[in-house]
Amino acid sequence: MTLRQPFRAAAVWLIVLTHSLIHSFTAQAQAPKTYSSSEILLGLKKLNVLGSALYIAAHPDDENTRLIAYLANGRLVDTGYLSATRGDGGQNLIGPELREGLGVIRTQELLAARRVDGGRQFFTRANDFGFSKTAQETFTIWDKEQVLADMVWVIRQRRPDVMITRFPPDARAGHGHHTASAMLAIEAFDAAADPKRFPEQLQYVQPWQAKRLLWNTGSFFVKPGEDMSQYFQLDAGGYNPLLGRSYGEIAAESRTSHKSQGFGSSAQRGEAPEYFQLLKGVPAKTDLFDGVDLTWNRVPGGAAVGKLVDEVIRNYDASNPSASVAGLLKVREALRKLPQNNFWVKEKLTETNSMFQSCLGLYMEAIAAFPSVCLGESIPVKITLLNRTPNQVLNLSELGFPDRDKDSIVNKTIGPNQPITIKSAFLQPAKADNDRLEGRTRDELLSQPYWLKRSATVGMYKVPAQLERGLAENEPDAIITAVIQAVSQEFTYDIPVQYKHTDPVRGEIYEPLTVVPPVMVNVGGQAFVFADNAAKTVPVTVRAGKGGVKGNVSLTLPAGWQSEPANFPFDLAAKDAEQTVQFQVRPVAGAKEGKTELRAVATVDGQAYSRGYQVIAYDHIPTQTLFPEATAPLVKLDLKRKGQQIGYLMGAGDEVPEALRQIGYTVTLLKPDDLTETNLRRFDAVVLGIRAYNTVEQLKARQPALLKYVENGGNVVVQYVVNRGTVLPEIGPYPLTLGRDRVTVEDAPVILLNPKQPLLNTPNRITPADFKGWVQEQGLYYPEKWDPRYQTVISSHDPDEPARESAILVADYGKGHYIYTGLSLFRELPAGVPGAYRILTNMVSLGK
Repeated sequence: MTLRQPFRAAAVWLIVLTHSLIHSFTAQAQAPKTYSSSEILLGLKKLNVLGSALYIAAHPDDENTRLIAYLANGRLVDTGYLSATRGDGGQNLIGPELREGLGVIRTQELLAARRVDGGRQFFTRANDFGFSKTAQETFTIWDKEQVLADMVWVIRQRRPDVMITRFPPDARAGHGHHTASAMLAIEAFDAAADPKRFPEQLQYVQPWQAKRLLWNTGSFFVKPGEDMSQYFQLDAGGYNPLLGRSYGEIAAESRTSHKSQGFGSSAQRGEAPEYFQLLKGVPAKTDLFDGVDLTWNRVPGGAAVGKLVDEVIRNYDASNPSASVAGLLKVREALRKLPQNNFWVKEKLTETNSMFQSCLGLYMEAIAAFPSVCLGESIPVKITLLNRTPNQVLNLSELGFPDRDKDSIVNKTIGPNQPITIKSAFLQPAKADNDRLEGRTRDELLSQPYWLKRSATVGMYKVPAQLERGLAENEPDAIITAVIQAVSQEFTYDIPVQYKHTDPVRGEIYEPLTVVPPVMVNVGGQAFVFADNAAKTVPVTVRAGKGGVKGNVSLTLPAGWQSEPANFPFDLAAKDAEQTVQFQVRPVAGAKEGKTELRAVATVDGQAYSRGYQVIAYDHIPTQTLFPEATAPLVKLDLKRKGQQIGYLMGAGDEVPEALRQIGYTVTLLKPDDLTETNLRRFDAVVLGIRAYNTVEQLKARQPALLKYVENGGNVVVQYVVNRGTVLPEIGPYPLTLGRDRVTVEDAPVILLNPKQPLLNTPNRITPADFKGWVQEQGLYYPEKWDPRYQTVISSHDPDEPARESAILVADYGKGHYIYTGLSLFRELPAGVPGAYRILTNMVSLGK
C-alpha cells in the first residue's frame, strides 16, 4: 500500500516516526541531498555507533548548537533537540509575521539549523504564549500533563541514553518556559520508564529509562568565580577533518539559521569546554556516555554486524565510494537476520539503505507540474532517477503512487550515468473519496501545518492523533515509492513530490507541493476600526484553487452591522486566478461598542469555503503556505483624533501603520534618508516602529534631525527598543536606560499616575478600562532608569512584583514632545483591542 495520508496504518506510521523523516526522504522543499566522499565515510562510521542523546529546552534558538554538532558529528550518536514550543510568542526581526506565522517561520529555522548540525527536531503541543516570569505561571496556561506526555512520547520513541537540559529547574533560568522545560524533563526522565504513565502510548512504543539527565550549565547560570571543577566537563570545540570544520564553526552556521531572531553568529574555534550537572540517574565520571555500550554488543547477535561495518570502513576508497556497495549489501543482509522489532536494528537498517544510495550516487526526484493541486484534482508528475556509479547496474522494479493501492510494475534498467524519466499523474483525494478520508474533514486534507488545523487555546495546540505529536512538520503531501533492485536485494525509497523552478537570481528552487481547496478567500486588512458610522471598504480577494470556479462571496457579520452589496458573484477561469471585490461595511442600529468579528465566505456548488491563503516566503527557509480562517476584527469605538499627517519609520516590522490608517490618519512610510529637518516639518507626528533603534543603523546619523524636529514643535513616539544592541547609546533627548522589565499579565490592573496628564485626556479620556482585553502581554522592555524630565503616566505590575511605572514616558523638549512606550501596541492593534487605538491616538495627537 503506497497511500501516504496522516492517519495511515499505525505500523507504517511508527516507521515514519522513528527514522524515515530524516533518512528516507528529503526534508520538505529541499533539493535531493547528495554527499561528498568524506561525508559518506562519516556516515559509515556512524553505522557502528549505537547511542542516542536528547537535548531539551523551551524555544527555538534555546538549544546549544555546538554541543549538538559535537554529539551528532563527533560522537556520532543520534542527537535530537526537543523544543517545548515553536516560538510563536516571540518577536520577528525579518517581517510582520507574529503568533502562528512566526511559529511556522521559527519551526523551519530550527529544521534548517538541524540540517547544518546533524540533529533531529521535535516539539510538544505547548503554545508559546509570550514571556512568563515563573514556571508556576507557565503551568497555569500550559496543560502540564499534556506537555509532559509529549516529552515522554519523544523519549520513548528516540530512547536516549543521555538527556540534557539547557536550563536549570529554578528561577536562574530567567523565563518561566525555560524553568518549566527543565522541571518537565526531570519528571519525564522517570515517567518514560513507568508503564503506568501514559499507557495509551504503549501500543506504539515501549517504556524507556535513560541512563542520566544532565543540566548543560555555563556562564549564564554560574556565579562569577565559581569553582567549575564540581561539574562534569567535556571539550566540544574539536575539529572534524571529514567535514573540514570545527564544531564551533558548524554551530555558528546552525545558530545563524535563526534569522527571525537576529541570531547571526561568529564562528568559535579552538577549545570549548561544556559543563554538566547531574539532575537524575547515574553520574558521569569520565565520559558523557559512561556505562552505555555504544557498540553492536548492545544488540543480541549484533557483534557480527559491527565486524562487517568495520570491514567496509577499512576498505573504503574515497575516490570510489561505490566500491563499498558490496560490503554494505553484506551488512544489510546481516541486519535483516536480526530481530526487526529491535530499535537499533531498525535505525541502522534505515541508515544502511541511505548509505547504499549515497555510495551509488543514486539521485531521485519527483517534480509536479504545478506548485499546488486542488483536492480531487489530478496533477502531472515527472520522476527522474540517475545512477552515477560507473560499474553498477540497477533496476527500478516498481513505483508506488499516493492514489493507488497497488504499486505499478516498471522494470526499467538504471544504467551508469543514464537518467531515466517517467511521466505519470496521481489524483489527490477529495471529500467524496470516503475510503481515503478515514474520518477526516476536508480542511484537514489541506497543506496546513498539522498543529494549526484546529483552534488552539492560549497555552496549547490541539493534536488529537498520537502519531502526529512531536513531529517537527507535516509529512509531504505526496510521496512516490521507488523499489530499486541491486544484485539480489531490494531497496525501497520514498521520494517526496515537489515543485521546482529556476529563479534568475537564486537559481534552482524547490517548493513543497501544496494541497489547496477549490477556492480561498482573503480579507484585506488586520482589523477594521469604526470611530463613527461611516462605511469602510472591506476588500476580499477570492483565489481559485482550480480552474473554472464560479460562485458568490459574502461577509458574515454580527448583529448591528451590514454590508453592501450582500454578496458578489465571481467567475475564475484559471487556476490561481484572483478577483478582488469591495464590500462597504458600516455599523447600524444595534451595533455594540467594542470588538467583534467578520468572516468572508465563498460559496461554490452549495459548499461554503472560509479559509484564506497566506504564503510565507523567505530565502533561508522553504516556502510555507497556510490557510487561516478568513476573519478580521470589527471594532466600534468612541474615538476622537487630532492632526492628520503621520510619518512612520519601520524597525523590525509591524502592522501599526495600517492601524493608524484605519482610524483616519494619512501615513507616510519613511526611509532613514527621509529623516531631515526640512522633510519632518510636514508631519504632525513621527512614529518609530518596534526595535527601530536596534535595526536601523542610519538612526545613528539621523538622530540629531529627529530631535531637532521635536525641539521645533514636533511629536515623536518611540515604540519598544531591546536593551541590547542599540545603534547609539542615547535614544531620547534626555538620559534613558533601557531595561528588561515587562508586565506579562495582559489584564494586570493599571493605575493612572497623573489623571491630569494630557496623554490621558486629549483628545480621548483614557481609563483603566482601556487596558481590558489585551493579548499576550501588556508591555515589554520598560526603561529601568530615566531622567526626571521624563514624566511617568501609568503604573502596573505582575503578581508579587513591584510597580512598573515606565510603560509610557513623556518629555517636553523645546516646543515639542518625545514619548517612549513599551506597551505592546504592535500586538494589540492588529488584534483589534479598542483601548490600544485610543491610547495610540492620544500619543500621536499630543500637543495638537
